[in-house]
Amino acid sequence: MIRQLLLSETDFQAEDATRAHSGAFVLLAEEFPTVTVWPVTLDGHENVLKLDAQQWRAPGFDPFDWDERVFTADAAGSLAGNDLALHITGSPREALAATALEVLTRYQGLIGRRNATSAGPHFDTILTRHLALHDLSKPLVVADYRHALDTWQWVLRLAPHADLALQTAALFHDVERLLSEADARVEHHAPDYQAFKDAHAARGADVACALLSDVGMDKATIERVRWLIGRHERPESDMSLTLLNDADALSFFSLNASGFARYFPREHTRRKVAYTLGRLRPNQRWRLARVRLAPQVRRLLEEAVGAITLPSTQQESV
Repeated sequence: MIRQLLLSETDFQAEDATRAHSGAFVLLAEEFPTVTVWPVTLDGHENVLKLDAQQWRAPGFDPFDWDERVFTADAAGSLAGNDLALHITGSPREALAATALEVLTRYQGLIGRRNATSAGPHFDTILTRHLALHDLSKPLVVADYRHALDTWQWVLRLAPHADLALQTAALFHDVERLLSEADARVEHHAPDYQAFKDAHAARGADVACALLSDVGMDKATIERVRWLIGRHERPESDMSLTLLNDADALSFFSLNASGFARYFPREHTRRKVAYTLGRLRPNQRWRLARVRLAPQVRRLLEEAVGAITLPSTQQESV
């Protein structure tokens, strides 16, 4: 788990530590309250991953290129019983908070933030059973597992007091893919994309709820989870469903889009970007300006938005 973010003293002097509670660092603290941000000190840390912010902010950079480094470091630390600390170096002061926010957003699935509803042993069991469904020897299943954790974390960023049903639905919303697309994706062959997504949601709801009965979840919560997963591809007026759509869409852009663009033909990626943007409420689109997008994804996203150019903290090569 990521518990600490270390910032080089050349960028974040010890005497400036109060900046973590003011100015540009306020948003960082609000979005990631369980991560401690400190000027760098390696004392007592056994699992530190050094990340070069200049590379992260370089024109043409694709965050996909960092993924295995970060996820592998976290897995190695977990096996040894050590939390992962990210050590960010090389960022100019004026961009430090923005860089840190983008990096933590990319890897927030490793933070494992919880609230009072998900803090106990019952949710531990849910997480364990959810993990057991995934054959992590398959790359597509790994991507689905990471997306599930990331969507859950987005839910908690958008709704810190999210209830058990919403958090569970976020974890299991795409569980149907483990049956239909574990070895190869087929969605781009669907003649009716929305019908394909609706069927995926309905089957996933049944799979998830069968498992949740086994872990002792009460019937009312199970039926609420069923309803949320079964409708998660169609935004409605229900606030929890709206939040699930927002979280799922944000996770696509912040984590999945780079890999998606590498796997699928460009035309299907264009369709997916437009479809996913349509699921994200306009009042949440500001968050996309704080996501590090691969250049090809940013171009497709700006095309989907239209004449409005998304704000950016870095310049992309064309």
